[in-house]
Amino acid sequence: MKMDNVIDTVPQIAAGRFVLRGLRPSDAGLLALHAGDRRVATMTSSIPHPLPPGTAEAYIARATAPDRSEDIWAMDGADHGLAELLGVISLKRMDRAQSEIGYWVAPAFWNTGIASEAVRALVEANPQNNRTIFAAVFQDNPGSARVLTNAGFEYLGDAETFCVSRHARVPTWTYLKKLG
Repeated sequence: MKMDNVIDTVPQIAAGRFVLRGLRPSDAGLLALHAGDRRVATMTSSIPHPLPPGTAEAYIARATAPDRSEDIWAMDGADHGLAELLGVISLKRMDRAQSEIGYWVAPAFWNTGIASEAVRALVEANPQNNRTIFAAVFQDNPGSARVLTNAGFEYLGDAETFCVSRHARVPTWTYLKKLG
């Protein structure tokens, strides 16, 4: 499907109150607004704060590149009376039919089940034909941990990762979900 002069490079997936669809250039404004929110940035390992100009556009270009190593979907609720960009969810390819899932939701939609619906829909669709999906969440974000356990992910152990916006290593909980 062609949208905004970019070929949609990931399959569209129904997720209850919204759809998961490929990112497009018109998402840049909302992406910058939400990803630029300190509350979002500090709960991810890779989003800087403040968000430098052009970051959203570069992210979209990377998400739609043919040689990408990560598939990225927008959570789009426009057809269901919600915002066009509720958040983002991704699968980063690893070896041996494994991926790492990552997601964030705009603060206006926190505690509404959006992240849970997105994770369940993406896991059920299994667009990369994974045997295992891993996830890591910061230990000071128990809501994201609940999203994973509610989707059937099992706790694997503790670790830590560098958080760009916090300029520090942050303790994480690691989870895995075996498929098929």
